[in-house]
Amino acid sequence: MPRCLGLALIAFAFVLTAQPCAAQTRLNTNPDQIFAPDFASDPQGAIRRAREHIAAGDMDAAVRDLELYVASHLNEVEPARFLGDLYYRQGRFAKAEAVYQRLLRMNPHDKETHNRLGVVYATENRIDDAITQFDAALPGTDSVKDLVAMHVRKGDLPMYRNEMEALARANPVDAPIQAEVGQIYAALHEPSLAMQYFMRALDSDPTSLTALNGLGLAYLDMHSYAEARRQFERCLQLDVANYTCQNNLGATLLQDGLLDRAEPVLARAHKLEPERPEALVNFGYLADARSDWKRAVKYYVDATVVGPYIPEAYVDLGIDYEHNGLYALAQSALLKGVAAAPQDGRIRYLLAVAYAAQGNTTLALDQLKVAEQSLDPDVARIAQEEVQKLQTGTAQP
Repeated sequence: MPRCLGLALIAFAFVLTAQPCAAQTRLNTNPDQIFAPDFASDPQGAIRRAREHIAAGDMDAAVRDLELYVASHLNEVEPARFLGDLYYRQGRFAKAEAVYQRLLRMNPHDKETHNRLGVVYATENRIDDAITQFDAALPGTDSVKDLVAMHVRKGDLPMYRNEMEALARANPVDAPIQAEVGQIYAALHEPSLAMQYFMRALDSDPTSLTALNGLGLAYLDMHSYAEARRQFERCLQLDVANYTCQNNLGATLLQDGLLDRAEPVLARAHKLEPERPEALVNFGYLADARSDWKRAVKYYVDATVVGPYIPEAYVDLGIDYEHNGLYALAQSALLKGVAAAPQDGRIRYLLAVAYAAQGNTTLALDQLKVAEQSLDPDVARIAQEEVQKLQTGTAQP
């Protein structure tokens, strides 16, 4: 009989977003201002139309419309950057890179585009190129978590962390630098240290959305739900249309068990930016919390369509399939997750569960040994324990 691993050790994952975008796309309030067939200039209308297609489940139509618009408005940044984002979500990396490179030729100091290009390079495992782009995107964008991941892959994370700590000591009232170090510790799953830096940032700049969001995430990691909500609500008072803080507020309410309150918050987040997957994953988490796993699976699959590189969607798909004994389906979904996020220890652990349940102990051990290297100490510890159980034959049948 095959040896099985402890599935309950890995919990359903809701999705948090690390930092509000510094240059979030703003949409006009007039719903009739959508670009006309004569291609009059209406950049935000072009983005709105693309988002309407995405919300209706038609990513291809969104891309086609934006391609036509951008071809006729080559000097407009936001629609072109959004087109690059959609190319990336479709796995068309060369096209995304070409769009971002053209924008950077227009403006070499465009931090948001440097960040997007870094994400493309990171996905292609072009580590040094990705680091260069992420460095150029800071401060002010959500590059830090990806930058930490790149330094982990390169093997020089301690050097990078020490350099940033020294910079923070030398600039104690520089809010962006303090917030950046806070994000480093958040990415390393050290919320108490992250909290210290975010608080220092807020001492210097009480309106820092990065620090408010980061502090909220740190409180959430420490299960201080009321304090986490307070930070996200402060963020939304400063920027009512901020997707990141809206989504994170919804995720906090989910984690606190306030499901009915979470639902409209997540709906607002999804309406703001339907091309982003985080709120969809959180809707799946909500459906699972209400014991509707089939509905949850649909949300997770939808999330992988609009955001194929987000690991939580694959994590939750794996959990739902494995909870229902559908190990072959779990394996298929999790292998896609490995391709999308090869360093994610949760995906590796769950893939080991699927392999072990089907009698493939050797493949299970291979996945667990990768999971042992996770930056998440809980995942690494669980994987180590399960390796020992499989090797000694003490895993539960």
